[in-house]
Amino acid sequence: MNYLAHSFLTFTDGQIVGQFLEDFIRNRDRFSFPKDIQDGITLHRTIDTFTDAHPAIHEAKKVFAPLVRLYAGAFVDVAMDYFVANDLKLNSLEGWKNHSQKVYRILNENYEFLPENFRRMLEKMEEGDWLYNYRFEKNIGYSMRNVLNKAKYLDTDIPVHDAFLKNKNFLQECYDDFFPDLMEHAKGINALLQLEN
Repeated sequence: MNYLAHSFLTFTDGQIVGQFLEDFIRNRDRFSFPKDIQDGITLHRTIDTFTDAHPAIHEAKKVFAPLVRLYAGAFVDVAMDYFVANDLKLNSLEGWKNHSQKVYRILNENYEFLPENFRRMLEKMEEGDWLYNYRFEKNIGYSMRNVLNKAKYLDTDIPVHDAFLKNKNFLQECYDDFFPDLMEHAKGINALLQLEN
């Protein structure tokens, strides 16, 4: 799952911070944060583990695997944010806009906990309103290009966005099969985390 899905699958403000921090911190540093943020880090990890094991995600990876091999999961993550952003059963357009603004506000309120590389990204994320704008195909294209630019051993001109567009209906089916299961999983993990508090 990518940024929008992770931010949506949270239950407290601190968990939002932790969900974003997970990809930017060393494992041993996670215990230096307040418990609520640690819970978000844990939630992020369990979401990733559940996602990687889900049969619908295995099917979705087949769209990208011929082009990018082991990086297929990263492109599925980006693609799933498109479907989350367009899922009006989860939220209205106004609701998604409000969610995005809430996430930026919470992250800025917790600026002291953010590593420098994440602070730089947050500025760009907020400026371009990435979370809300994942609903547009062209912005998914930009995100996929960013993955290509960061990935070692991949050419930047691999037509992953074309594969996304060509297989969008199939990927939508994968999303529909997968995301309700993920939401239930996240609720269950959160319930366990709250028992620890």
